[in-house]
Amino acid sequence: MAWDFSTDPAFEKKLDWVRTFMREKVYPLETLDLDDETFLAISEPLKAEVKKEGLFAAHLPPELGGSGYGQVRLALLNEVVGTSANIGPIVFGSMAPDSGNAELIAVAGNEAQKEEWMYPLLRGELRSCFSMTEPGAGADPTLIETRATVEGDEWVISGKKWFSSNASIADFLIVMCRTNDSASPHGRFSMIVVPADTPGIHIRDVPTMQHPYERPPAYASEGEVTYNNVRVPLDNILGGEGEGFALAQKRLGPGRIHHCMRWLGQSKRAFDMLCERAVSRYSHGSLLSDKQTVQNWIADSLAEMDAARLLTLRAAWKIDTEGVAAARTDIALIKYFGAQVLHNVIDRALQIHGSLGYSSDLPLEEMYRLARAARIYDGPDEVHRVSVARRVLRDYEAHDTPTEHVPTRRKEALEIYGRQLEAAGLR
Repeated sequence: MAWDFSTDPAFEKKLDWVRTFMREKVYPLETLDLDDETFLAISEPLKAEVKKEGLFAAHLPPELGGSGYGQVRLALLNEVVGTSANIGPIVFGSMAPDSGNAELIAVAGNEAQKEEWMYPLLRGELRSCFSMTEPGAGADPTLIETRATVEGDEWVISGKKWFSSNASIADFLIVMCRTNDSASPHGRFSMIVVPADTPGIHIRDVPTMQHPYERPPAYASEGEVTYNNVRVPLDNILGGEGEGFALAQKRLGPGRIHHCMRWLGQSKRAFDMLCERAVSRYSHGSLLSDKQTVQNWIADSLAEMDAARLLTLRAAWKIDTEGVAAARTDIALIKYFGAQVLHNVIDRALQIHGSLGYSSDLPLEEMYRLARAARIYDGPDEVHRVSVARRVLRDYEAHDTPTEHVPTRRKEALEIYGRQLEAAGLR
């Protein structure tokens, strides 16, 4: 089946509107040091404009307030939205972890859970946190130790989570808990919704490379969360008991490719800055664009970006045509490859700008810090490489002797060659 990434003229007009909107109304916000309250107030009218265009939360189906776009269209849209790494996704209703949590409740939640948490989340009335990673269980979720036990009609949760995005500003947290040690390794976990004001929760904002101070902005908090005998109703479980791991895969798979879509836009913006600087800056007798090293940076960046874009669109197309399960290898492949490309291109763009690129007068230094995190969150590069290799090797069988790709002896090769000559009438 041939790949098809084509779109219609009406959607292309939508993309043109998004490009103008991002350039004129979103980019200027990047230069301002806004407190949480001011930022949220300023972003509301921008969200209203996006909703008017029918582009808010576009990853969701129409019945949930989204646009119902397929993954290929989402890739093209997120490519533009992602040029502003933090603010763009917020304004367009696709910011992690809220977007993934809404999808998760849509898939696994009952109607009461949707009414209480999902619909308000989609309307922007609530914020959420996905609380899964632990200090001793990052890349391997089967090592999760946070436990939820049943006492009467309640879950009692105890444990510690690490790097729970949005924890300190969330209205509710979705917590991955160990609920049955006797089940299979992937059937021991469940997801439970915990309101943030439940007694027994302690949250510490973790200073990071992106925000090395105690109180990060509303769109970039990472929390260390301690659950000390936290009690919530049994009805707060998402899906069934033991379905936590399966739900995590449903949530993280599409979420990973949406990150990759946005990285395309970030890379392109950095690439444009790289090229503009190259043709503008004069040093040591010529423009930087005349230096071979800079020319190599530009050529390598373009090749890497085009490869990442095609891999992302292919993964999106496969999801559209065959489903998420069929695209798991493609998603894992683009997750680690796209993260590396993002880092490479931004690094070159920062380098060519020298001290200006290192300063906060340009967005490159923040983009660089964000790009470094991309190689860790939603699974580190190394885990995705292993996943790709294992899936590829499933299609191969062991052989005691070389296969038909390599004739075992020169005599056999000559015999095959002779038969080919005879068949062609040349002998």
